[in-house]
Formats: sequence, structure tokens, C-alpha cells
Amino acid sequence: MQSDNLLRFTFERFGIRGEIVSLGASWRAVIARHTYPAAVREYLGQALAATTLLSGTIKIRGELIFQVQGEGPLHTLVAHANEQRQIRGMALAGNDVPAGDFARAFGAGRLTLTAESPWGDRYQGIVTLEGNSLAQVVEGYFERSEQLPTRIWLGASGRVAAGLFLQRLPGEAVNLEDWRRVCLLAGTLRNDELLRLPPRELLRRLFREEDVRLHEPEPVAFRCGCSRSRIEETLRAMGQGEVESIVRDMGAVEVDCEFCNAHYRFDAVDVSALFSDRLLEGASDARH
Repeated sequence: MQSDNLLRFTFERFGIRGEIVSLGASWRAVIARHTYPAAVREYLGQALAATTLLSGTIKIRGELIFQVQGEGPLHTLVAHANEQRQIRGMALAGNDVPAGDFARAFGAGRLTLTAESPWGDRYQGIVTLEGNSLAQVVEGYFERSEQLPTRIWLGASGRVAAGLFLQRLPGEAVNLEDWRRVCLLAGTLRNDELLRLPPRELLRRLFREEDVRLHEPEPVAFRCGCSRSRIEETLRAMGQGEVESIVRDMGAVEVDCEFCNAHYRFDAVDVSALFSDRLLEGASDARH
């Protein structure tokens, strides 16, 4: 199994499920569009790996949004993943984010997990940033919000972001000794192994004595949802008067996507055509 895949697995003899993800080209596509300091890049990679893993646990068609907001120099992390395993992410930070010090990097803050469907259904869970790592915050979320024992390991470099996820299945009677043994085996995982080894080989090394069933891998890809047509719809919703006022004051409406750094510009001619199209559509509807 190559990188840019999410691989699910289950322990056949007891109710424990797991997932492992390795992001290569998709992760590099995210960071190629920004110049992040190494410490910021590492946390963003961990967030994207975590979001991809969690998207596999939520049975919803739509998007999972993973957002960390803190009072420290790294004040915003946002990662998105949908049911098609399309991911994107971004970070906002100062220049003094300390490496290897989670508390100082983020300060006081919270993690918000939001699941949104295309039909407007929305679920949101919020926990404070308690713990010494992003992984511990996610584990705390499941403990407090879902009451599901969960362990997660996350890592990221300039080329790969990866994660391993274990969880007791809801409604399943799991022997505590089995759960502890599986977590103990997974706890021997080193960060360099998580980032370097192919997922199938990694699982064989960790759980060679266990009866583990591997499911079909799911490909993961970078995709930003921004487009000129979407921004046009937003401008139409703002109203012709407000948009034309911005053009008079600024010379044009300019929009930058924070995820992919795409730049969109609408000058007076563009805006005139934008609202002329709507008028023509309205006239056509009226004739019918």
C-alpha cells in the first residue's frame, strides 16, 4: 500500500477497530501553497492526519471540519475532510511558534469538531485543549464527548503526514485486558516508523500475534472547494449595491483562498456582467 490512503482494520476476536493513514502527495500539495515554519507545518500535518482518520469514523455524507483555536502564537489550525477522502487545511500563526511545546504553541484554547452534510444537517463537539499534544486533545474529545476509549498517534514531516487510530467499538463488550494489550503494542510505535513504513508493514510489526482483518484502502487526495463560481454566488448574495460600492472604493473585489492561495479578482466589468446575468435570468423566468 502506497501513501495517500486510509486503511481500516478490525481485530476479529474482540470489538476494537482501527485506522491508519499515510499522506504523501496530498500533504505536500497542502504545504506547497504556503510557507509555514517547521513547527506550524508539523501541527498542521498532524491535524490533517487526525481529520482524515476521524472522517472514517463518522457515518455522514458531507464534510468533517477540525478546528483548533488558541491564544498562543499558533492561534488557528483548520483541516477539512469529506466522505470521498478529499482533504485541505491551513494554519494562521506568528513567527515564534515553539517546536515540541504544545502548551506554549497554542496556549489556552479549544478544539471544535463539526460534521456537516450537504442538506444542512450539522453536528458539533467542543473540548478545551487539555494535554501535551494534539493526539491527547483528540483522545480527550472522545472520552468526554463520545464516551469511547480511543488512542491516536500522529506525526508529520515535510514529506509525509501520518496517523494511527484505535477505538473500542460502541456497544461491544471488550475485555479490558485485550484493550490494554492492543494499546500497549501500538504504544511501541516510534514516530520515524509511523512516517517511514508502509501502513500494512507497520500493522504487521505492531500486531503480528493478533488476528487483524484489513479492509480495502481508500485513496486520499488534496482538493480545495473554492471556485470562481462559488465566489460569484457569494457576491450575488451580498447584493449589487454593496458589491459596486466596494469596486468604487477599492477598484475591484479581490478574494484570496486561505486553503490553496488562489486569487480571484472582480473589476467593474466583471461585476456588471455578474448582475446582468441575474437580470437576464429573471427576465427569462418572467417570460415563461
